Amino acid sequence: MKFDWFMRGMIAAVVLAFVWPQPGAHGGFLHPEVLNKLGIAVVFYLNGLSLSMQSLRQGASRWPVHALIQLSTFAVFPLLGLGLMKLGQGWMKPDLLLGFFYLCALPSTVSSSVALTVAARGNVPVALFNATLSALIGVMLTPLWMAWAMGREGQSLDVLPVVVDLLLWVILPLLAGQLSRTWLTAWAVRRKAQIHIVDRVTILILVYTSFCDSVQQGIWTQYGASVVIQTVAVCGLLFFAVYQFTQIMSRLMGLSDEDRIAAVLCGSKKTLASGVPMAHLIFGAHPALGLLLIPIMLYHPLQLAVGGLLSQRWSARI
Repeated sequence: MKFDWFMRGMIAAVVLAFVWPQPGAHGGFLHPEVLNKLGIAVVFYLNGLSLSMQSLRQGASRWPVHALIQLSTFAVFPLLGLGLMKLGQGWMKPDLLLGFFYLCALPSTVSSSVALTVAARGNVPVALFNATLSALIGVMLTPLWMAWAMGREGQSLDVLPVVVDLLLWVILPLLAGQLSRTWLTAWAVRRKAQIHIVDRVTILILVYTSFCDSVQQGIWTQYGASVVIQTVAVCGLLFFAVYQFTQIMSRLMGLSDEDRIAAVLCGSKKTLASGVPMAHLIFGAHPALGLLLIPIMLYHPLQLAVGGLLSQRWSARI
């Protein structure tokens, strides 16, 4: 796995939040309550600009593998998250457990799922279809899962304002990006590298502001290195459990090697690119937002590292 500039940037954003949290905290001169929503709109507009409906049509016919990937993403993962919330009571912090469930409720990635499937010589149209479908389903299903889980724990989440915010700052920019493909497709292809940089820099700004409030309010003084150790261990267990589920189900369903590879690489992924912006809309000014995001921020490099090793091994098959 390449330790690329984006991963270095995530570390730098977190360190900067600990060293200089005032600008990104509530009331700071960056005005995060406005900046975050504008950043979310930028991220999802660029996602809409990048979505190809032709790719969706190419992969639409393989419904058994689609069912397996979406089941893994939006049912198996959340059920594992619910089990973790039960088993983790008493030895893990409640906000960290909620962060793990948020990780489990998120949709799959788009870019890394497709890139790894290409590298592993899997079914690329299936990966494109499911990664895109997962992103669209997650916009509505992720907040519903969170409302249900938080209700079980005695916490409230008013879904209506969240849905309105999602419509304004996620769905509308996504649709605007998709509609603008009529005029901007050729430009977007030429400027693909620059668009990717803008998208990632916007996410890094959101990561920074996510940690600023929790630092200023002293959330991190309550926890030690045990939070990181616990998170890494649990992320590894989650990945292994879903990896085994998709492998076993693929064989029971008689899927081809290409479809099985796409199922494993798409069904085991969770999106950081959409997860950080959506967290701002779902949790709002939650004082422990930084802690809630720790699971997805550590799961992200783990899934890339293991996915890269698997892709390398599968690409060498006869």
